[in-house]
Amino acid sequence: MKLLKIAVAAATGLALLGGAALADDKPVVGLIMKSLANEFFQNMMVGAEEHQKRRGDYELKAVGMQNETDFESQINAVENFITQGVDAIVVAPADSRAMVRPLKKAMEAGIVVVNFDVALDEEAKKQQGVELAFVGPDNRGGAKLAGDALGKKLGEGGKVVIIEGNPGADNATQRRLGFEDSVAEYKLDLLDSRTAHWETEEANQVFATMLTAHPDIQGVMAANDSMAIGVVKALESAGRTDIEVVGFDNIPAVGPMIEDGRMLATVDQFGTDMAANAIDMALDVVSTGEQLQGWVKTPIELVTAK
Repeated sequence: MKLLKIAVAAATGLALLGGAALADDKPVVGLIMKSLANEFFQNMMVGAEEHQKRRGDYELKAVGMQNETDFESQINAVENFITQGVDAIVVAPADSRAMVRPLKKAMEAGIVVVNFDVALDEEAKKQQGVELAFVGPDNRGGAKLAGDALGKKLGEGGKVVIIEGNPGADNATQRRLGFEDSVAEYKLDLLDSRTAHWETEEANQVFATMLTAHPDIQGVMAANDSMAIGVVKALESAGRTDIEVVGFDNIPAVGPMIEDGRMLATVDQFGTDMAANAIDMALDVVSTGEQLQGWVKTPIELVTAK
């Protein structure tokens, strides 16, 4: 099997991976992820590559956005896959509403579509007449696991802030709601809640502003680990070691931060396996014609210091 290679397509702003030639007798799967600048999706790509090599019975074409707000690139990717006539599209949408219409077009072209990681918006699906299952974790429940860990550590009245993900992404909404569930249950004092669009540097700047406005912050709930890293960097710059930070994703970079106390906890959603498992489901639908139904839940787990 030919090795996958990485190239940058300047015309679309996508990072592309794919074999130089595709075998006619193997189904072709188009994998659309979010930003490959995010370690979570880098690990997901590694898992997908290893899965293709292990199975050996399908061809993989994969794309990832340059950054978390480059929604147009995902729409272009769907259009390209339709033109190429792939057998299945497996997609983690960056915008839960904007991706519904292009994916409907793919389904009308006879392409199997599997929505994973980030759920498409239910109202947008209803408006477009689209019925499509979701394969992914309970983002609200996972965020509450992290929020509860912070609530138990701080106790009633603990002063906290939330660093949110992309406002247009369902998982960002669900994680914010999960954090707010913890705020309510543990009677925490929520001082501020702002988006940093999943990005490390933006989170660094957003939290630095929060810290200036609220120097009495005791805890931070970051909706992904990339943003949690930005928060930790801001705390280090400010010389603050008294503020607890929780995240979501369990990327390798946060392991040492949890062990040495710079972070309190994160949530593992087993991202390395996520795309691979969704591809398996897509290939099953291609071969059997039996569509996925409802919400196919994938595992989550709270990660704290050992």
